[in-house]
Amino acid sequence: MTRLLDLGLDRLQTIIMDMAKLSEQSVFTSIEAYDNGVNHKRQIHDWSEKLRSLQEETGDLAIESIARFQPVATDLRFIRSCMELAYSFSRFGRYAYDIVDVLETIGPTPACDKTAVLEMAKIVREMILLSKSLLETRDKAATSKLYQMDDTVDTLYRKYLREVITEQRNDKNRNCTDARCYISALLILRFLERISDHAC
Repeated sequence: MTRLLDLGLDRLQTIIMDMAKLSEQSVFTSIEAYDNGVNHKRQIHDWSEKLRSLQEETGDLAIESIARFQPVATDLRFIRSCMELAYSFSRFGRYAYDIVDVLETIGPTPACDKTAVLEMAKIVREMILLSKSLLETRDKAATSKLYQMDDTVDTLYRKYLREVITEQRNDKNRNCTDARCYISALLILRFLERISDHAC
């Protein structure tokens, strides 16, 4: 016999999986915008707002389920997890929007070396796909790979930061184009590093 609580839990799971797909799409599209110089700001803004709305819906449904059914043990942990996941997926959308906002603020970057950003983006993309897969399979044992990848992302971010600081100190002939490249890359790398944390 289906409990009334189960209907709410099923709805929560549906929202979370919808958010997973939309947040994945948001991040991947923002990286495409950086790589190809395409303006996707309006679309990513709309997705970010949709993710924020779904986060609020998750919170409302979670509170209603707790108030009406007083869930305990596994059910309560599941509800709490859904609230935390909804927040993380909402942040994916926000950081994706921040990435395209950087591109609009700083301007075109066709002449910039994008290697560092694209290298980190590739790892973060794999992390998002893996975290989504683990969410579906609930394979707790496989989460260690996510944390290893997160360590790699952190290392890449610190490495690029050190390289930029060193290069800026040594290069007396740097120009505005170089500065725009460095600033945009550092900001985007930071946003990707935060997405990596939320993927974990």
